[in-house]
Amino acid sequence: MSTATKEFLFSGFGGQGILFAGKFIAYKGLTEGKNVSWLPSYGPEMRGGTASCGIIISDGAVGSPIVAKPDILVAMNLPSLDRYESAVKKGGMIFYDSSLIERPLTRTDVKAYAIPATRLAGENGFPTLGNMILVGKIMAALGEYNEEGVNAALAKVISAKRADMLAVNYKALELGANY
Repeated sequence: MSTATKEFLFSGFGGQGILFAGKFIAYKGLTEGKNVSWLPSYGPEMRGGTASCGIIISDGAVGSPIVAKPDILVAMNLPSLDRYESAVKKGGMIFYDSSLIERPLTRTDVKAYAIPATRLAGENGFPTLGNMILVGKIMAALGEYNEEGVNAALAKVISAKRADMLAVNYKALELGANY
């Protein structure tokens, strides 16, 4: 019996919501009864430095939290795409913010999704939620976008004192899913 495991790597500048987006994916996995690992990593600069996080979602046990060969890469800036594009498994998926990354992918053995997330977020009145637009697109591409799962994960990742952010995050996810 094989176990279904998906490994995600989110990367971008600090302040783009990389860790938040990864945490959302991890909580969505938890609410679906999966085994989950979430491992953040960021440079000493925090805002403006590089931030990344690896998420593993599995039906079985997660042996190591390290994501070296992701199935799914999310690159929110050019340095992240340059650094991790070659690491993605053959047949994997790369989602990137085409409003910040102008070069095409060099890989032809992966599925590429160019989403102008930062531009869309600004145009729709939530300039800091390009990360969640990308997450919505990922869930739709994986066939895992459903209202119940999205709401359950949002309720876990957004604290009660930030409850005013629930609706706008949901809108960003929906925008990405329908892009």
